[in-house]
Amino acid sequence: KEYINKDFITFEQKNKVDIDSVLNIIFSHFYKIARQLRCRYENRETLKIKDEYDVQDLLHALLLLYFDDVRAEEWTPSYAGKSARMDFLLKNERVVIEVKKTRLGLADKELGDQLIIDVDRYKVHPDCKRLICFVYDVEGRIGNPSGLMADLNNQHEGFATVIIKPDM
Repeated sequence: KEYINKDFITFEQKNKVDIDSVLNIIFSHFYKIARQLRCRYENRETLKIKDEYDVQDLLHALLLLYFDDVRAEEWTPSYAGKSARMDFLLKNERVVIEVKKTRLGLADKELGDQLIIDVDRYKVHPDCKRLICFVYDVEGRIGNPSGLMADLNNQHEGFATVIIKPDM
């Protein structure tokens, strides 16, 4: 009989995982996972996605499925006289993930402005070769998500990618 490796995936296999495919799976299923967490047996306490910090908490747990070195709240070098904290740095992959959750006062224009500033800020970070901006728009506040993604992705092709989920 063959036995399944107790870790299921070897270290070598894990390091050959395509980052874009993994992140696409996580982001594409994020809403389904968040929704499932609301449905607990006997109405037990759960994680409710009410703000950006809740999105970060759930995303952090999901990233740990595939990435060993997930650093939260890493500081960026000073840019325009100000330093900021990036949401996640996948250190070995040299990828930064910035998380946004739309809300009243943070929709198309404001979101676009924030992401443009983020792109410029992260370009100077020595460990950031790519920036992935995950925008969780569960309330559908962005009027034209495809247009916003196309504008920002085309402008920063090769460095920054904006992903808005769930798809409406």
